[in-house]
Amino acid sequence: MKLIRAKRVSRLENRFHPNMGRLSAQVTRIQKFILGIPFKTIHKYRETYKGEIKDCEECKLSKI
Repeated sequence: MKLIRAKRVSRLENRFHPNMGRLSAQVTRIQKFILGIPFKTIHKYRETYKGEIKDCEECKLSKI
């Protein structure tokens, strides 16, 4: 068993934008695990409806 590993975790999140309203986005997080316990989120990004990949830090969407 490895002590430290990185894993991608994806799930749907509800987001809100004033112009578009409520939308559901697939958000993927790359997390660092130590002994199977999530320790730190290394990177977080989402996929748009058009298939583009965007960093969640750059978007103006607020989480509902």
